[in-house]
Amino acid sequence: MGYLREFKNRIDLLDISSVMQLWEEYCANDEVDAQEFRQILETIFESPLSDSFGKNVDSIFPYWEKVEDEKDSEDILRLILDLQTTNTPEIAEIAFNHLKNKYSKDKYFNEKIRLIGLRNRDDFRGAIRNYELLSHLDQGKFVYHNGGWGTGEIVDISLIREELVLEFENVTGRRDLSFSNAFSNLVPLPNDHFLAKRFGNPDDLEAEAKADPVKIIRLLLRDLGPKTAADIKEEMNELVIPSEEWTKWWQSARAKIKKDTKIATPANIREPFALRSAEVSHEERFQKALESKTGTEEILLTIYNFSRDFPETLKNRDFKASVKEKLLNLYASDSITPSQQFQILVFMDQTFDRDDEGASLPTIKEFITGLSNIEKTIDGIAIISFKKRALAAVRENLEDWPERFVKFLLNIQQSLLRDYLLKELCAPESLNLLVAQVKKLIDSPTLYPETFVWYFQKVLNKDGSLLPCGDDAGLRSLFESFLILYHYLEQSPQQRDLVRKMYTILSTRRFANVRRILKDSSLPYAQEILLLVTKCQTMTDHDIKILHSLAEVVHPSLGSKAKNEKNLDDSSTTIWTTQEGYQRIQERMHQIGTVETVENAKEIEEARSHGDLRENSEYKFALEKRSQLQAELKMLTEQLNKARVITKEDIEQDKVGVGQKVSLQDETGSVSTVTILGPWDADPENNILSFQSKFAKTMTGHAIGEAFSFQDQNYTVKSLECVL
Repeated sequence: MGYLREFKNRIDLLDISSVMQLWEEYCANDEVDAQEFRQILETIFESPLSDSFGKNVDSIFPYWEKVEDEKDSEDILRLILDLQTTNTPEIAEIAFNHLKNKYSKDKYFNEKIRLIGLRNRDDFRGAIRNYELLSHLDQGKFVYHNGGWGTGEIVDISLIREELVLEFENVTGRRDLSFSNAFSNLVPLPNDHFLAKRFGNPDDLEAEAKADPVKIIRLLLRDLGPKTAADIKEEMNELVIPSEEWTKWWQSARAKIKKDTKIATPANIREPFALRSAEVSHEERFQKALESKTGTEEILLTIYNFSRDFPETLKNRDFKASVKEKLLNLYASDSITPSQQFQILVFMDQTFDRDDEGASLPTIKEFITGLSNIEKTIDGIAIISFKKRALAAVRENLEDWPERFVKFLLNIQQSLLRDYLLKELCAPESLNLLVAQVKKLIDSPTLYPETFVWYFQKVLNKDGSLLPCGDDAGLRSLFESFLILYHYLEQSPQQRDLVRKMYTILSTRRFANVRRILKDSSLPYAQEILLLVTKCQTMTDHDIKILHSLAEVVHPSLGSKAKNEKNLDDSSTTIWTTQEGYQRIQERMHQIGTVETVENAKEIEEARSHGDLRENSEYKFALEKRSQLQAELKMLTEQLNKARVITKEDIEQDKVGVGQKVSLQDETGSVSTVTILGPWDADPENNILSFQSKFAKTMTGHAIGEAFSFQDQNYTVKSLECVL
């Protein structure tokens, strides 16, 4: 395939003279690689140089005559006729003789020869492909329209009128096509083609896909070429498998595909699945995978993955012996680490035997007890199940295992291993150590945030009450530390995913966990929790209101404070704005109602005219835009009804509020100035804040000389100035 790569490189440069020079060199070869020959012609045909190359196709025929396989010869000749632009009598004679030999019994042979241009021989480019299309055309047959109409079924055909009637999947109603149009746009599909089955017999294809998913994926890859998982979903989701069943079906199908010997499974989701030209046994794949790996860790992972997924590969004695020999050689190498040596020992115990050469290896007990740094060794084990085996060996053979397990619990990241460690530490001889460590976690949750969150979830589970600090009092202490940790992690962008996880723990099932913790709690505790919640910046105002409501259910006295603050809440429903901001919103509403909505209606109508609405992306986008415009117009209308233009009479002179320019002094003595207006006038870059922002809400109501705290910073109001 060296020539194919070189042709692609030169075609990318759009240098026809360079391509022709390489072509002359290629045709001088004595032996013909039919597959490479065909792929080179396909590459040229699909390139911008196809017409220029087509003027020189006469030089191809001597090389083509060397192709021995009949099918390869026919495929290449078809491509030559697609490429040629000279329409010479010699090429016409070759094409005619080929068709006559193959279709001599066709009763419409002469008529089809006329239709493809081989009677007058003035223009017969694509003659073989066009003849094959004419021979395929019949009622009930399927074709593919390469202009975007998708798969079609032939309803009627007339050789006299030289036209056919079809129904397409992406076009509404029946369509008439002339033969000349069909030659340019249609590709024949056999009845067993994936697209033909999907369009003609979708119910049967769905039943086949559910009964034998590997067979259908093979069919898809055979007919459509290599496809990524996303591509396969696009071709099958809803069109073959119902959307609500897709995830479950694909998980099952992927597991079976992985074991199929004909389908090449990609290493990651961005790479495509592909159909191999010949089946490759799992032993061959195993051997090739081992040969391609050079690092010890890579080799161990490869052996583990294949022996787990394809255990039958090790039933071959010779192959199993070769893998064992490779492991023994790795164990004896100078560069191997103790972590890797341990994994090899586990392989020997679980998968291989220790006779002969393997008998000299230490047992797992001997290896573990002889380690100088057990923590580092276990941390370096890449295979999770082997890491658990190492922990079990520590538990079985070392007297100080409880102290070691406590350290592991704080640092190991995998939940499976944490669960194992926790279970063992709950034993009577180690329970006191576990209790002491949990109390340390509660006192300092920021030291091991992931471990703390994991343990908090364990305590919330059904059997959490059996764990240390799993009673009501312990759970309340954990929750208080949980909120402290939540606020602490919000300041670190690297912990964004963990913060999201913590928010989910809080809000799941309408804050069910919070309701459980607040139940039977004391009033001071509830007040402390509400205070901690207000410090959590990712909590929305709605979330905080819900939590206040939950606390009021347990402690109704908290409701009186909420009533005292109700006026402030009610006033926040008014949207304060300047006259300029009010006019901007009116102009935006006018723009939506008179310009953008009208343009969108035209887009919808134009997209509707393109055909089948189910597969019409332009139509879907236009509808989505209409929904967005309607939602925006509704929101602006509601806001405008609540809007109130700020006047001098609305601005308090002695307290921070809307319409004030406020000078603030922080703890370092530096002074900054902010202006408080409505959300429509807010401009943070110029220190203009919305009165709805948390910072503005915090300072609202304070007089000159008064101090307040925000995000662990203290501020003092130095001066106030009316902006009007």
